[in-house]
Amino acid sequence: MEHAHDLIRPWRRATIVVSAIAALELVALGVVAIVLLGNPLATHLRETAAVASTTPRRTTIAAPAKKATLARGETSVMVLNGGGRAGAAHAAANSVSARGYLLGQIGNAAANTPRTLIMYRPGYAAEGTRLGQDLNVRLVRPLDGMRPSQLMGAHLVLILGR
Repeated sequence: MEHAHDLIRPWRRATIVVSAIAALELVALGVVAIVLLGNPLATHLRETAAVASTTPRRTTIAAPAKKATLARGETSVMVLNGGGRAGAAHAAANSVSARGYLLGQIGNAAANTPRTLIMYRPGYAAEGTRLGQDLNVRLVRPLDGMRPSQLMGAHLVLILGR
């Protein structure tokens, strides 16, 4: 009479044989992949290494022609009162026009602006810096929180703070 574990052994042997064949097939597929893909990959790695080992060439890009700074009489300034004091925007507008600048709109900004600042449209940083020097305003920044279309054609905006 046969024992129960004697009946299991043929299945165990078959499983081991099938696993060994699968392992050999996997190794064979790996070898085929290396043979077929190895040459193009090696060529690519050699080319990449050759490019990386060469010193990079510096190309000089010509700087774009810088636009001339607008004269004071051609620079339009919008004046906004952000400090909440009545009449402050008109007093500042008089000071701006006395220095030769064109006046844009005069109005109110949010009444909680802590400091006086000048903001400029893209491309008008030099004009903003000059106005800041003329009015002794230290904060000169690109537009922030405003779109150029909100300036109604003005190049700069002077926002009076508290």
